[in-house]
Amino acid sequence: MELRQLRSLVVLVESDFSVTLTAERLHLVQSAVSQHLSRLEQELGTELFQRQGKRLQGLTGSGEQVLRYARRMLSDTANILAVGRDQQALVSGELRIGTTHTQARYVLPAVIREFRASYPQVNLQIHQGTPQQLVEMADSGQVDFSICTEALGDHPNLTALHCYRWNRSLIAPNAHPILDRRPLALDTLCEYPLITYVFGFTGANHFRTSFARLGLKPRIVLSAADTDVIKAYVREGFGIGIIATMAYSVTSDGDLQIRNLSRLFPWEVTRIAYHKDKYLRRYERRFIELLQSMVADDGLVLSPDPGART
Repeated sequence: MELRQLRSLVVLVESDFSVTLTAERLHLVQSAVSQHLSRLEQELGTELFQRQGKRLQGLTGSGEQVLRYARRMLSDTANILAVGRDQQALVSGELRIGTTHTQARYVLPAVIREFRASYPQVNLQIHQGTPQQLVEMADSGQVDFSICTEALGDHPNLTALHCYRWNRSLIAPNAHPILDRRPLALDTLCEYPLITYVFGFTGANHFRTSFARLGLKPRIVLSAADTDVIKAYVREGFGIGIIATMAYSVTSDGDLQIRNLSRLFPWEVTRIAYHKDKYLRRYERRFIELLQSMVADDGLVLSPDPGART
């Protein structure tokens, strides 16, 4: 059995059982990938794949077990290599970050800018997904870190670290009547059509339960995973928006007014998570430090100078 056979198995599963895509990702010809998979089955003496004709459609029970061990072995191999590379004078490598749109668009740019100033030889990749997908990515080793608000703290295989707290704000076009309502309350919000995050994203669960506890039912006319989509439909007049406060930009959202709603909703915690067996290279530890130190507990990004905010 060879590591390249196990690598072909893992990448095949991540490529939705497409041998063509697996070969492209591994920079191999398709026949080589097929040979790796065939020899692995021959050595183990059992079928790993569910087939329809010549097409691979899924894993058998044995295949699922082998996949778990294969991922662990490849992860251990990567950790061994990382220990050696960490001692090299020129720090280079790859940092794969799984996150949601809100984090990628509004939180990470300043952090990554500072990180790249220290580690220009490290190639960065950003993979977007749902919170549940991000948990699976970190657990399987598809990414080095996952960053989001939901789900990360509950998985037994992951180490999840607190990054910052954030809350919500209302956005509405200039001169919208809700901007004159004082004070804002949950029942006030129920008088207007609302646009906010789809369930499972960016604190949507706590958002809904806050209303339910008071027997209120908000009129949500549109929900989206992407904050920029929410803003677009607020501008179109579909309703008022409820977004993460850090997703409001003074420079690009000047046509929208913002009102803080932190006294109406519970605070959310954004975490960064990685597999418990993962060896953290120096630059990975530095990335975590930057994320924790550059983002304040109201979700706003601090500049490298701790006295100023961006």
